Amino acid sequence: RRQATEYSTSSSDEEFESQPSLMRKAKRAVRRRRRLEKEIKQLIKQQELKRLHKAQAIQRQLEELEERQRALEIFGVKLERELRGEADSGTKDENQMLHEWFELAMEKNKLMRYESELLIIAQELELEDHQSRLEQKLREKMAIDDSLKDEMDLNEEDEI
Repeated sequence: RRQATEYSTSSSDEEFESQPSLMRKAKRAVRRRRRLEKEIKQLIKQQELKRLHKAQAIQRQLEELEERQRALEIFGVKLERELRGEADSGTKDENQMLHEWFELAMEKNKLMRYESELLIIAQELELEDHQSRLEQKLREKMAIDDSLKDEMDLNEEDEI
């Protein structure tokens, strides 16, 4: 009997001791989760900033490209007039003007390809941004307990 009562008191003491230990573990787990969520949010912000800077760089390049294309267009119009004999060509011969015209056409085609590449990269950035926003929205939806969600919330989560 004495051993049985000692055993029962020691097990109840352990329960009291284990409850604070469980509380500490739970608090640590909550702190870890919050820290992890904070780090994830920071990473998302960093990725968004990188995409923003890249998008701004692309926008600047597109603007510069547009200016370059405009200058080439003006030069091309002048060169075509000279080739047709509508403008004074000065000392240039026709072969030299044709050569310049073909180089101009090649340069213009090169700029158009570059513009296409930049537009594709810009579209890619938009898609990455859209994907990031969807992932964030899905994380928020999944953080809510399923028992608290109604049919519309579940359908929206499935759609995302």
